[in-house]
Amino acid sequence: MHKVLIENAIFHAHHGVFEEETIVGGKFEVNIELETDFSESAKNDVLEGTIDYSAVYRMVEQEMMIPSKLIEHVGQRIVNALYANFDSIQFIRLKISKLNPPIKPTIEKVSIVIEE
Repeated sequence: MHKVLIENAIFHAHHGVFEEETIVGGKFEVNIELETDFSESAKNDVLEGTIDYSAVYRMVEQEMMIPSKLIEHVGQRIVNALYANFDSIQFIRLKISKLNPPIKPTIEKVSIVIEE
C-alpha cells in the first residue's frame, strides 16, 4: 500500500452558519491521505503512475473557495472531486479543521473527518 499525504494546508475561506463567517471568513486546515499504488513511479521516476499532489492541492483549493455553511459539505465535495479526477485513488481520508471557530469558550479548532 502506498500513500500520498497533503498535510496542514491552510486556507482563508468563507464557510459558516453565521453571517459574519461568510463575510469575514476564517482559517481552515486541510489534511488529506490518499491510498494508491505508485510502485511504477517509484521504479521509473515518472509522474505518470502516481498522484500529482499539486493537482490535488489545486482541486482542494478550488472547493475551499466555494462558500458553504458546513465544512461537512465542503469535505464531501472535495472527496467527490478527487475520486472523479484520479482513477488510481483507492481510499481517501480527509480532515478539515475550522481554526478558532466562533464558539465560547475559546476553542482552538473543530474538525470533520471523511474516510471512504
